[in-house]
Amino acid sequence: MGKMTAKWSRKQPDQSPLRNRAPFKSKGFTLLELVGVVSIILVTVAIALPLLQNASTSYQMRSAVNAVSGVIQSTRYQAIADGYYFQIAFNSSNSTYQISNNTCGTASPCWVTVGNAVPISNSSVAAAINTNTTLLFHPSGQINATTGSLNFTLTYKTQVESFAVSPYGTIIVTP
Repeated sequence: MGKMTAKWSRKQPDQSPLRNRAPFKSKGFTLLELVGVVSIILVTVAIALPLLQNASTSYQMRSAVNAVSGVIQSTRYQAIADGYYFQIAFNSSNSTYQISNNTCGTASPCWVTVGNAVPISNSSVAAAINTNTTLLFHPSGQINATTGSLNFTLTYKTQVESFAVSPYGTIIVTP
């Protein structure tokens, strides 16, 4: 067998210092790439933020509308089920409502509050009712307004919803 010999040859170095360097390998992001990504994120957030705020306002308003509609319906059903008068007093100055009942009948009214005053909405910015309104619920299911009227408005930030309550409990809410 023949003897293997290795030929080692030494290359002559180039005279240019740039040619002696190893090829450039990326180990991170350039400042320009980071600025581009951050600007895309900022534009996306700037577009999405107003949409999220409007959705939040709409959600809070819908929650307040459902709370008011629900308390009207449930108080009417309570008057029918228990067989005596109930009333809801909506207070426009502090955006609350208070439920009361009257077990004595109409001849000698003896209104007793049921629980504490309840805020119309549980948001830091309360939904506001336009006027003090008291709804009287008869055991027959009929509804009368003793103060205010059967029509009132609820406002939350910039949104306004109008309520129309019929004498027999139908609630129509219009934006």
